[in-house]
Amino acid sequence: MARFSARAIEKHIRKKHPGCPDHAIAFFVKEMVDRDWSDATLGKAVGITMQTTLRHTTTDYDQLLLVGVERKEALRRVQPKIDAYLGSWKTQPRQPLDEEPLKATENT
Repeated sequence: MARFSARAIEKHIRKKHPGCPDHAIAFFVKEMVDRDWSDATLGKAVGITMQTTLRHTTTDYDQLLLVGVERKEALRRVQPKIDAYLGSWKTQPRQPLDEEPLKATENT
């Protein structure tokens, strides 16, 4: 069994998913820190946690199961949305541009 420290989890997420929002990082750390991870690397544990959380909180996965959609089909249907979240977190968020561009000053 393996356990990962909150610091190690946060550091890993910030390195591999620099666009992940701070509130999501805090949530993932809380979900992972006290759990035993048998035969899982830190990266695998983070991936499992992110996938599972996003599946159940941002998609209609659970509703699909409730109406009788097979698990494999429900996973197939929701995976693009999960992939979009994870893909957007792989890159650093863009810095907002200044609303007013810098103007050259005139010498009089």
